[in-house]
Amino acid sequence: RDRYQRRVRGCNRGAMGSKDRLPIFPTRMGLAALKQKLVAATKGHNLLKKKADALTLRFRAILVKIKERKEQMNPFMKEANFSLASTKFVAGENVSHLIIESVEKASYKLKIGYENVVGVHLPVFETMKENQSSKLDLAGLSKGGQKINKSKELYIKALESLVELASLQTTFITLDEVIKITNRRVNAIEYVVMPRLQNTIQYIVTELDEAEREEFFRLKKVQAKKKKDAVAKEIQRARWLEENPEDYDNEDTGGRDLTKMEDEDVIFD
Repeated sequence: RDRYQRRVRGCNRGAMGSKDRLPIFPTRMGLAALKQKLVAATKGHNLLKKKADALTLRFRAILVKIKERKEQMNPFMKEANFSLASTKFVAGENVSHLIIESVEKASYKLKIGYENVVGVHLPVFETMKENQSSKLDLAGLSKGGQKINKSKELYIKALESLVELASLQTTFITLDEVIKITNRRVNAIEYVVMPRLQNTIQYIVTELDEAEREEFFRLKKVQAKKKKDAVAKEIQRARWLEENPEDYDNEDTGGRDLTKMEDEDVIFD
C-alpha cells in the first residue's frame, strides 16, 4: 500500500511539474498503449515529411513557371495595347463603344477546376470559348476591320496568358499555406509529441523496474526473516533439550509415554 501511494505521489508530481511527459499512471497496459502511439506518430511523421517534400517540389516548379509567365506577359500586353491604339487611330475613338454595344454575351468564360496533389486540392483556372455574336463580325466593316481582328487576337492571347498566370499564382498561394501547416505538424510531432511519448515510456519503464526491484527486495526480506525465525526456533529447541534431557526420547510424542497409553481395539470387543 505504501509503495502504491508513493507511485501515485510520483505520478502527480510528474503531472504538475514536468511538461516533457504525459500524466499517466505507470502500468504495463499503459506502456503497451504508449508504444503503439509512438509507432503511429513515427509513421505519421514520415508520411507528413514526404508530403511536405512533394509539395515543396511542386511549389518550386510553380515558382519557375510564374517567373516565365510574367516575363511573357510584358510583350503580350505591349503588343495588345499598341494594336488597340492603331485600331483607334484607323477606326476612330468610338470603336471601343461600338464593339461593346455589339457584344451580347461573353465569348470567354472562366471555369475553376481542382488538381489533387498528395491529398491537397489545388485550384486550376480554365477558359471556355463560346461562339461569338454575329453582330461582332460586322464591327469595323466600314473601316479598320483588319486592325480590329488583329487587336482581338492579341488581346485573346494576352487574356489566356493572364488566366494561366492567375491560376499559377492562386496555386502558389494555396501551396504556401499548406506547406506551412504541414511543416508545423511535422515539427510538432518531431519536437513535441514524439519526445513526450519517449520520455513517458522511459518513465514507465523506470517505475516498473523500480517496482520489480522493490518486490524482489521484499521477497528477500521475507525469506531472510523466515530463515531467522527458523534459526531462532532451532536454538530455542536446542536449549530446551539441554534443560530437559530426559524428555529427548519423548520429544516426537509431545512428552507422552507410548507404552502406558491404551488404544481401543477396533476389531474385538
